[in-house]
Amino acid sequence: MIQNWESRFSENIKVYGGYSIGKLFDLLKDPEIISLAGGLPSPDMFLKHEMRLASGQILENNLEKVMQYTAIKGEKALLDAIVEFLAKDNIRVTHENIIVTSSGQHGLDLVGRLFLDPGDTVLIDRPTFAGAIVAFQMQRPEFVGVDIEKDGSNVEGFRTKIEALEKDGRKPKFIYVVPDFQNPTGITMSLKKRIALLDLSREYGIPILEDSPYRDFRYYGETIPSIYSLDQERGGGHVIGLYTFSKLFCPGLRVGFNIAPADVIKKITNIKEGNVLNTPKYNQDMCAAFLTEMKVENHIEKCRNYYREKLEVFLKTMEECFPEEMGVTWTRPEGGLFLWVTVPEEINTHELFYDAIKYKVAFVPGDVFFGENPKVNTMRINFSFSSKEQLTEAAKRLASCIRNRLKSPSE
Repeated sequence: MIQNWESRFSENIKVYGGYSIGKLFDLLKDPEIISLAGGLPSPDMFLKHEMRLASGQILENNLEKVMQYTAIKGEKALLDAIVEFLAKDNIRVTHENIIVTSSGQHGLDLVGRLFLDPGDTVLIDRPTFAGAIVAFQMQRPEFVGVDIEKDGSNVEGFRTKIEALEKDGRKPKFIYVVPDFQNPTGITMSLKKRIALLDLSREYGIPILEDSPYRDFRYYGETIPSIYSLDQERGGGHVIGLYTFSKLFCPGLRVGFNIAPADVIKKITNIKEGNVLNTPKYNQDMCAAFLTEMKVENHIEKCRNYYREKLEVFLKTMEECFPEEMGVTWTRPEGGLFLWVTVPEEINTHELFYDAIKYKVAFVPGDVFFGENPKVNTMRINFSFSSKEQLTEAAKRLASCIRNRLKSPSE
């Protein structure tokens, strides 16, 4: 019998702790807890009737093919639909620029495997999407972060970090950003900064990884061009785009896609061949039906109206529950599913999380969204899943919890 399995693990995995947010969910089984933790879309927005119809047609007409292995890069019907979907966003791609993934998280993992060796540098916002951090961590890179600003990434801060790394003979493998309604802050990168970031990428030859899971969920203001489309206006070749159907359609199907120059997609396909091989045809066919048969623009508008109302209810209650003297601040996103809360520095939100469970409310402590040197007096709040009544009650419970902690900081 092998006594010490850990000694046989790969060096990459010995120090790998997995997705800490997922572990927190094990503590939220009490049905009385109002969870503001997950990034879950509301089941109210699921196209249940349309899915039943599409599923019936797919199983009736293509059952044998659905039960078989399928093309590794993706089904032609879905690739065609993606080309048309992106064209509405002024992004011009062909099949050779697309690979279908088994979720956005899978897309992140594939890019990490493609570019990163142990010790390589990844340039990120502080904070940034925890799922990206945990995906890239399997390759043991070094994260170099710059504090995000109210209008998005601190591009000059990125420049300063790049210059410092160059003096040490190093260069970031890529810059990872979520420019639209960032997870976890809800912040949107301005057009000026998108252009500046693209300038920086071109100047130093560093690719940009643009993650766009929430781009269609804009509730206020004008849509800003994607970095990918801005790059194409200059000839392209500097940006890799990541997309998922999880928020827009449904997360249970686990389908997304990456877009990139053809030579990048070819190599990502090689990795997928040794990874999951192919994404299930049924899941792809359902997503193709979503884009072509389910009045996707009407659905998106319905989602926008629905989530906008929830956001407005939650922000109103936050204003009522957190007077200025409490020292609690939060972002006011123009879209997406999240906002970012900062509490007084004497509060560690990882500790506060366990207090909050006793108050029957949950959030995600902010430390998991930092690649290094986390700010521990922060938290991510999701407003898309709970009902408006639950959001109101959750804000009240959270306020009571924080107020009690401020009175008893040593407990």
